[in-house]
Amino acid sequence: MLPCHRLLTVLLITVTASATASGNTLRGCPATCGNVSIPYPFGIGPNCSFPAPGFELSCNDTGNGVYKPFLIDVEFINISLQAAQARIYNYISWQCYNATYANVSSSTWYINFTDNPFRLSDIDNKFTVVGCDTLAYIRAQNHNDIVFESACGSGCSKENLKNGSCSGKGCCQTSIPKGINYYDVGFDDEFNNSWVWEFNPCSYAVLADADWFKFSTAYITTRELNETNGGRAPMVLDWAIGNQTCEVAQRNTTSYACFSKHSDCFNSTNGPGYLCSCSSGYQGNPYLPNGCEDINECDLKEEYPCNGICTNTDGGYNCTCPTGTKGDPKNGTCNSDHSNLSTSVKLVIGIVTTTSFALLLLLCIVVYMVHERRKLTRIKEEYFRRHGGRLLLEEIKSKQGLAFKVFTKEELKQATNNFDKSRILGGGGHGTVYKGILDDNHAVAIKKSKLIDDHQKKEFGKEMVILSQINHRNVVKLLGCCLEVEVPMLVYEFVSNGTLFELIHDRNRTSHISLDTRLEIALHSAEALAYLHSSASPPILHGDVKSSNILLDDNYNVKVSDFGASMFVPKDETQFATLVQGTCGYLDPEYLQTCQLTDKSDVYSFGVVLLELLTGKKAIYFEGFDEERKLIQDVAELVRRCLNVRGEDRPAMKEVADELDRLRKCKQHPFLQHNPEEIESSLGKSSSYNEK
Repeated sequence: MLPCHRLLTVLLITVTASATASGNTLRGCPATCGNVSIPYPFGIGPNCSFPAPGFELSCNDTGNGVYKPFLIDVEFINISLQAAQARIYNYISWQCYNATYANVSSSTWYINFTDNPFRLSDIDNKFTVVGCDTLAYIRAQNHNDIVFESACGSGCSKENLKNGSCSGKGCCQTSIPKGINYYDVGFDDEFNNSWVWEFNPCSYAVLADADWFKFSTAYITTRELNETNGGRAPMVLDWAIGNQTCEVAQRNTTSYACFSKHSDCFNSTNGPGYLCSCSSGYQGNPYLPNGCEDINECDLKEEYPCNGICTNTDGGYNCTCPTGTKGDPKNGTCNSDHSNLSTSVKLVIGIVTTTSFALLLLLCIVVYMVHERRKLTRIKEEYFRRHGGRLLLEEIKSKQGLAFKVFTKEELKQATNNFDKSRILGGGGHGTVYKGILDDNHAVAIKKSKLIDDHQKKEFGKEMVILSQINHRNVVKLLGCCLEVEVPMLVYEFVSNGTLFELIHDRNRTSHISLDTRLEIALHSAEALAYLHSSASPPILHGDVKSSNILLDDNYNVKVSDFGASMFVPKDETQFATLVQGTCGYLDPEYLQTCQLTDKSDVYSFGVVLLELLTGKKAIYFEGFDEERKLIQDVAELVRRCLNVRGEDRPAMKEVADELDRLRKCKQHPFLQHNPEEIESSLGKSSSYNEK
């Protein structure tokens, strides 16, 4: 087995060499390693890179005289200054089952970019799992030592394998958050290919470039995936200088990286640090002294048009008409001055020319605008028709009335500042949620699809129809939608205080959450689910109950959200069979075995949430992959009943809500208020979540 990636450490060095104005490296330093360009602030060898850990690379002979760049044992594929990214090779973790010897063998990998300029790109990478009986975990960590944990599972049979998208049949993908500089992989021992070894002996897991991965059935039936590039996959890294903002870094002129005369500084969008770029009108390497050179716009007429005399200037250019002519040489042509004609003739010619040109220009503008408007209208009407817009709106408005609004795409772009990254509230498998500010200064939450495929369209349409049936104070309210786009966008009420998951597990939250408050949250969540199961017509199964789908306002009032995995209860129970969806740790084991989603599946998931709320533990947590990852605590009888493996032995959601209401009222009894510590100690944990 190859050694796992070690902690990357590089000694600080001092830049003593002078820079070349036209090159991309410091003078006397290698510009390439093999066929890979090495732009400064990176460099090969001492005194050739920016003086901070992680920028000095080595150029190693990998055999047969083929040289490639490395940082310790990480091979670099390319480095981009403009995108502030690098691509590397990441080893693929695997687990194989040998039926002959009844033995499971595995090799898992991790990457640690602590104390250096790299973060794992949350935009370009996906945690990808391949296999037919597989559940793999990813644990990641950022510069603040905040741990992110998630899992991805896939199942299939030999008959339903199909080349194409990674949608759960033999393949699963999930995203990672921003700012991650460490991650490792582990496989769940309960899923070990022992049932499918005849056609799928091995499972794989890797964090890799999403554009690189294309699912193939050969990855299931052969070991092709682990034989590609020596069992490696490309991964995208974002990089930045230091861990300070531009404002702070500029105060220390000796270590500031953007010291080129015409360079600008901007903050990194993935974790701490900053980046440099050449100012407008300049190009080159902003990290080198005098690395940003003036662009000669006169040599680039396609980008900088000039139909007259072009004169290059520092950071720009001038375009003038030759002597004796007039006009706009940048946007048109230079015409004769006619200065020798009489005033009346010149006036007539001027009026005729101007009028003709204006009429022609106006006609062209009108024709173009009509053409574009008709084209845009046809596209919007086609999307509206595909989504069953008229019937859908009639059905929703019959339920929601005038409170439901159909938004235009432009209204939602304006509300989210063109879906700026700073407006992202969160996201999941079905889409990204943005905070929007409408024209009346009313805050809303806007859900936009991450992917564009038929499955995603159905999920959004289903969520819109389901939410239109619900009217409950503890269920997030659907305010409107946008149907003139390829995948509908949904507009909800904005809930200001984040999720229950963040309230329980965020280390930065220091408020003391009392047992009363936790019971209130549990009660209102249970009442919302009981309403879906018992009072909605037809009844609704949520399908993905978890603490991160329970929103809270400033008064800790509950709003159950994310109905992308929900479904109406059908009359024909055979219709329950479906692709298993949900979140590992909250999934009903009976649902995993039968692929039948029932109301007792929601009860099981709520039992995990209730246990999470009362104990402060995560549904899945890591203390090494050889140790238990599930919650291990003594809990109340209600939780035990909710988590019963057999669905028929679990209580109905209405029973759970009634029992929680009884417990809450019991807690408020004057006799029990004399000794609240005894009640909280019976839960096996203090009511404070300020764990260190």
